[in-house]
Amino acid sequence: MFSTPVRQLIEPRKMLLAAPDSTVREASRQMAARAVGAVLVVEGDKLLGIFTERDVVFRVVALSLDPDVTRLAEVMTPEPKTIAPEKAFGIAMALMHENGFRHLPVIDKGVPIGVVSSRSALDPELEEFVAEERRRKHILEQL
Repeated sequence: MFSTPVRQLIEPRKMLLAAPDSTVREASRQMAARAVGAVLVVEGDKLLGIFTERDVVFRVVALSLDPDVTRLAEVMTPEPKTIAPEKAFGIAMALMHENGFRHLPVIDKGVPIGVVSSRSALDPELEEFVAEERRRKHILEQL
């Protein structure tokens, strides 16, 4: 798993992009609708920053900012660390751990193509756990 290239773990359809002048409310609604924890803040193809669910709590709600008027450019993490799609997931995990964040933009030739999250490490094991749980339940139902 940790040697798997990041490209194989990202889901481009889940990548959420927003302009820097988008409001926190707009971005939060899109995050909720798509069930994602981060928005890449872009201008054209250029990554300007990242805005995450933790930013909503720590940079907006905790500071009593109005999400209807607060712009992403005001509360995003500017110039976030990024990773290339051919890098191993283990490198991405180490980078996230060392820097204390959970979402890492994946950039290919200067263009954002996805986001890898620390949750990606859990997902395969969680899927296996759920499959095993279903298998056991099915066996018990047959008895």
